[in-house]
Amino acid sequence: MGRDAKLLSMIAGVTLLVALGLMVYLQFGTAPVEMAPDVANQVASKPAASSPVAAGKMASDFKLPGLNGQTVSLSSLRGKVVFLNVWATWCPPCREEMPSIEALYEKFKDDKNFVVLAVSQDSDGRAPVASYVETHGLKFDVLLDPENQVGEAYDVSGIPETFIIDQNGRIVAHHVGPYDWANPEIRDALEELIKSKTG
Repeated sequence: MGRDAKLLSMIAGVTLLVALGLMVYLQFGTAPVEMAPDVANQVASKPAASSPVAAGKMASDFKLPGLNGQTVSLSSLRGKVVFLNVWATWCPPCREEMPSIEALYEKFKDDKNFVVLAVSQDSDGRAPVASYVETHGLKFDVLLDPENQVGEAYDVSGIPETFIIDQNGRIVAHHVGPYDWANPEIRDALEELIKSKTG
């Protein structure tokens, strides 16, 4: 990764941490719940990417088959924090961040209130995705979306693109581009988000 790309990634990462921190503060603080979407929309305008950001909006439901043979719908995960990553096997930045997503999954795999979903946009179907996942030992849930339903529903402008969805089905953070999701500060922010509704 070049110097400029690393700098942009660092800026985007700091912005994401600020967004998550503010969202956790709003849920623990005294601000009325009704204010959270407005604040989230203000925060959403600050990430490094120039594309429209959906933070603050309700996440669109979807229903997709997984590599494990089970169909998953977002609505069935209501009550959990969902880490939703849109990616493809042919995308170098996607492949770059996959180990950190696996590390994040390993950190939270025993927490029933947190789910990692990686939605593959590969148009060639199951085979290349299954091969990649097996080769790299990825254990989180991978869904197949060859017709790009999620990409269109979430206005994805480029992959990888990640959305963090709270227990009420609202997008609380959105990040465009690769990121080190194993970052301890991200893990801490996610832990606070999970606790904010479950404890």
